[in-house]
Amino acid sequence: MNKPAKDDPIALFQEWLEKAVKSEPVNPNAMALATVSADGVPSVRMVLLKDADTQGFVFYTNLGSQKAADLATNPACSLCFYWKSIGRQVRVEGQAQPVNEAEANAYFDTRPREARIGAWASKQSQPLTGPLELEKAVAKQTVRFAVGKISRPSFWSGFRIVPTRIEFWRERPFRLHQRTVYTQGDGTWISEGVYP
Repeated sequence: MNKPAKDDPIALFQEWLEKAVKSEPVNPNAMALATVSADGVPSVRMVLLKDADTQGFVFYTNLGSQKAADLATNPACSLCFYWKSIGRQVRVEGQAQPVNEAEANAYFDTRPREARIGAWASKQSQPLTGPLELEKAVAKQTVRFAVGKISRPSFWSGFRIVPTRIEFWRERPFRLHQRTVYTQGDGTWISEGVYP
């Protein structure tokens, strides 16, 4: 039987992420992002979570990428976090929305200088004739931005996945894993346990 959630799933997610940060050796904020193209072809890749709050889960990308094209035609998507070191997984289903320009600018300004130059140099998901082509593009942008601020390119921004369903999975002995599903219902979260 469904019941109102005792805990906020976003707060629970942040608690789990904090625990993962302490034990996961590389990129505890890595998440698999699954999208579907206009032709109905599914695609999944790893991206990095940059923010998570009551509004949703945020990541950034080149807007010329396949993931951005997929989300422009079909904003329905899902995320999966898996932390082997703590035996936990979180699955998120929802709708992608573009972040606003102020948000994208503020995050872009926090990136290392080399990453900002790389954003200008990369034509993400486009054909590459060879590694020298990318190196030349990086060199060109490095000269271009030798001094001064590196502004965010208009083709680089972020998406917020607004969740409608969040599932928490915790590993237990003998495969008796604990699964709790939170779903949105009239502006409140409803939780229920499900069989592993």
